[in-house]
Amino acid sequence: MLSVHTSPVATLGSKDAGGMNVHVRELAYELGREGVEVDLFTRRSDPVTPEVVQIADRVRVVTIDAGPPEPMTKDDVFCVLPEFTTQCALYSLRAGTRYDIVHSHYWLSGWASHLLQRYWNAPTVHTFHTLARLKNAVYQNGVAESDVRSQVERRLLDVIDYVIAPNPDERAEMVWRMGGVNSRICIIPPGVDLTRFHPGDAHHARARLDLPANPLVLFVGRIDPMKGIDTLLDAFASLRAEPWPDLPPKLIFIGGTLIDGRPDPDLSAVIHRAEVLGIRDDVLFRGSAPQEILPDYYAAATVAAVPSRYESFGLVAVEAMACGLPVVASRAGGLKFTVEDGRSGILVPSEQPRMFASAMSRVIRDPGLRSSLQVGARQAAIRFSWHAVGPAMLNLYERLSEGERENLCCPGEVSDAS
Repeated sequence: MLSVHTSPVATLGSKDAGGMNVHVRELAYELGREGVEVDLFTRRSDPVTPEVVQIADRVRVVTIDAGPPEPMTKDDVFCVLPEFTTQCALYSLRAGTRYDIVHSHYWLSGWASHLLQRYWNAPTVHTFHTLARLKNAVYQNGVAESDVRSQVERRLLDVIDYVIAPNPDERAEMVWRMGGVNSRICIIPPGVDLTRFHPGDAHHARARLDLPANPLVLFVGRIDPMKGIDTLLDAFASLRAEPWPDLPPKLIFIGGTLIDGRPDPDLSAVIHRAEVLGIRDDVLFRGSAPQEILPDYYAAATVAAVPSRYESFGLVAVEAMACGLPVVASRAGGLKFTVEDGRSGILVPSEQPRMFASAMSRVIRDPGLRSSLQVGARQAAIRFSWHAVGPAMLNLYERLSEGERENLCCPGEVSDAS
């Protein structure tokens, strides 16, 4: 597997580390449990990471030198892809490893996979995770993604053997607007680990995390314009301004980086915005959090807020649902597919803070609604379990490795599982 620009074991919520990292790592774990040997290739972004790290049985992370050993912009990473692919090929030659399938994640890795074809000559699978066209369509300040990325994504639809879409809308986008071949695009959503993410005891979780007894709104995500953090803060300011006869709500913000307790510049900007809105004392900024701790936050919270302008899937929403936590989310991108409006959560139009605040208020104030959504959330998350997603992915790999190239899975077969 290729995840060039970000390591699958990076701390979540930090820059460039989010749902894709989780998906790549958990997919590798699932394949390893099924007896598949997995090498995860990523670019070195610090000088001390070992070249090879065994992260699970049959799963290794291989860190490749390409460019300086420091964080780089995605445009700069694109420029070092020839070096990256050459070093990947040399590594596999030294190790005596032959790969049966190459699965790339994100456009940079897709192009690396294309370049590696001359060395590895293995069937290729690609997951975009996000599409430049869809991000640019909702970006407010100019263009979010470069023309180079848009052109590469179109080209990948021609040169990759099989493409995985996370939901029906993105599959349609690839076919009708980007020229993808219908028979070589399959819908397989990311999976969620239901053994880790399951309903927990709110009282005990709050005690472990030192959280107050107030109603708690939970946000988990990277600090990125696409995540709709401005909408979240404006919505929470409206929510907090409502009369609360008992304890008023608090917002838990999981994202950004705290270094020795001090926020990085991106998180500082979010904190400043909270101060301007007069809600700083009501927002608990916790920085990034590892996957192992997130179930406690989901158990402790009253409602999860996912105000994104665009998500290809919305893994945070599904993790919350798996923990029985109602979700209020934007009716945007893959969230329309993952969150069942009125059953597992409430969908509201994107970038509408007052409507978002109203939906959160309903969940907090109405115990009957909250209880119904809690039950529906867990049930809705089951269709995204690795029990459903893992075998579909493995079946695709096996059929590709046997020489098949078209109509390898039916659109919707995983998304309709229950």
